Amino acid sequence: MAERYIQRSMESTLKKASKEFPAVILTGPRQSGKTTLLKHLFSKTHNYISLEPPDTREAAITDPRGFLQLYKPPIIFDEIQYAPDLLYYVKEYIDEHRDQRGQFLLTGSQNLLLLQQVSESLAGRAAVLKLLPLSYQEMIGQPQARFPWEDKIPRASLSLKLFWKNMLRGGYPELTAYPKKDIFLWHGSYIQTYLERDVRTLRQIGDLTQFQMFLRSIAARSAQLFHLVDVAKEIGIAVNTAKAWLAILEASYQIIILRPYFANIHKRLVKSPKIYFTDVGTLCYLTGLKDPTHAASGPLAGALVETAVFSEIYKRYANRGIDPQLYFWRTATGNEVDILIAEKSRLIPIEVKSSATPKSSMASGIVKFQEDIGRISQKGFVVHLGDIELPLAPSVTALPFSHL
Repeated sequence: MAERYIQRSMESTLKKASKEFPAVILTGPRQSGKTTLLKHLFSKTHNYISLEPPDTREAAITDPRGFLQLYKPPIIFDEIQYAPDLLYYVKEYIDEHRDQRGQFLLTGSQNLLLLQQVSESLAGRAAVLKLLPLSYQEMIGQPQARFPWEDKIPRASLSLKLFWKNMLRGGYPELTAYPKKDIFLWHGSYIQTYLERDVRTLRQIGDLTQFQMFLRSIAARSAQLFHLVDVAKEIGIAVNTAKAWLAILEASYQIIILRPYFANIHKRLVKSPKIYFTDVGTLCYLTGLKDPTHAASGPLAGALVETAVFSEIYKRYANRGIDPQLYFWRTATGNEVDILIAEKSRLIPIEVKSSATPKSSMASGIVKFQEDIGRISQKGFVVHLGDIELPLAPSVTALPFSHL
């Protein structure tokens, strides 16, 4: 069966980077579409070699110079973290051919910036891009769609039934390309592969069962204020171990840590971070949700919707090659805004509601934030699950999820 290609927001940015830098590093979680994207854009100009097979990996590790002579650029090296010392020889080639661009396209399922070899060898020589699972707009074939605060264009509506069905599926390209696949079976296999390959590559963990318990405990806290001590106590591990394991989840792009915004020194603000899963389908699987009705009516519905909105915003920026500057705002007295987008010296406040019926009272957190922050706050949005867009306050608009 021929692989169905789904157009990505990253395409123009990736092509531009390959014309400006000797190397391009494309990172992102396993199965986010990195290899498919590179092959789609560069299969006619670049050779391809995966470093995941043990024999290929061994050859690259034992004789990196000879390996590079055998597999000459322009080339795509897939899963470069399996042979990180190869990067020193990539640097050597680049320094000898400084006038050549786009010679090395490197992928990895972990944050390669954490690898010492990358910082030592490719600093200034490589563009670093991050490809996350599909955004909603990529799923529906509109990868270049902009946010309503960037460009006001008409958007199609999305039924509640389809919204929750999409939540369980998540954004990994294979499940969108082949919608008849068993999503629960797919996510189970994904988690198992992730544990056995990515987790063990990043850190020697003897008890993967305990790590999986940790992963599920984190999932139960998505979109909430996060306290690492509570998780460590629940799982029965040391706080330092929990901290190291959390770093693994972040380095492998399974979670995103959202920090609070601290500009106003006169307010007592909450300092704990919030954690979101990158893919809401993975989150649904880890929390045991198997059908849309259960997800929509259960106690996690609000956290799931907030995770979906945060993930959509984060992915839409990241998949265009933009490093999103996102925060949240919460005072000690309970006033809060779920998401703040820092853009062009302004802050765009976003509140998320799982209701399909927007009300003016839903804008109260944003209004208080605008009063507190003042002129740097732009127009705010209350993202909801209905299909109507309307003003809730002078500078706050109710926005359907599908209009994001």
